[in-house]
Amino acid sequence: MRLLLVEDDNHVAAALSAVLARHGFDVTHARSGEEALQALVPEGAGFGVVLLDLGLPDQDGYEVCGKIRKRTSTPVIMVTARSDVRSRIHGLNLGADDYVVKPYDTGELLARIHAVSRRSLPDDTAVTGEDVLHLGSVRIELPTRQVTVDGSVVQLTRKEFDLLALLAQRPGVVFRREQIISEVWRTSWEGTGRTLEVHVASLRSKLRMPALIETVRGVGYRLVTSAS
Repeated sequence: MRLLLVEDDNHVAAALSAVLARHGFDVTHARSGEEALQALVPEGAGFGVVLLDLGLPDQDGYEVCGKIRKRTSTPVIMVTARSDVRSRIHGLNLGADDYVVKPYDTGELLARIHAVSRRSLPDDTAVTGEDVLHLGSVRIELPTRQVTVDGSVVQLTRKEFDLLALLAQRPGVVFRREQIISEVWRTSWEGTGRTLEVHVASLRSKLRMPALIETVRGVGYRLVTSAS
């Protein structure tokens, strides 16, 4: 898999590139936001994942993330020292697919790269009545992976859509955290739990329906059909 590493520190980039290469990745190093954007022309330039450090010398990392998302659907993993939930949600709202907080474990990083790189359903599949889920004002088209609220399209990342679609297939049913992580992230790695919480918070924010996804303490989450 081709991977675009956006990192201004040459020493960090060299060490990380060596690790990624040993695990079969073809790494291209961009030292600035502008280099990263140029590398992604045209249409993602064949990269499977973008690993984006937010501390760039020429542009704000969040701004770069937003520009990347406008140019390509290539998965983006943010690398940040900011551990607060608000910062993570902001990144997800801009189109990032996941995040890693420094200092991170290499195994964690590799797990997240593999998780976001798994391809979704093709976007050109015809939509039938059976492929559309309705939850009050929320409409979910499974083949096109499009979500609308009161007719307005809501832009979701791959994992946000997968999470919402999973919960929406059985409204009112409680999904255990382990089950969600297994089906959406395709892993049993316990470190994904925090990522799940952030994705739930991001969905509530983007859909502007904070009561739609209910937290069942100590168990997991469920979709509340009467939420507004």
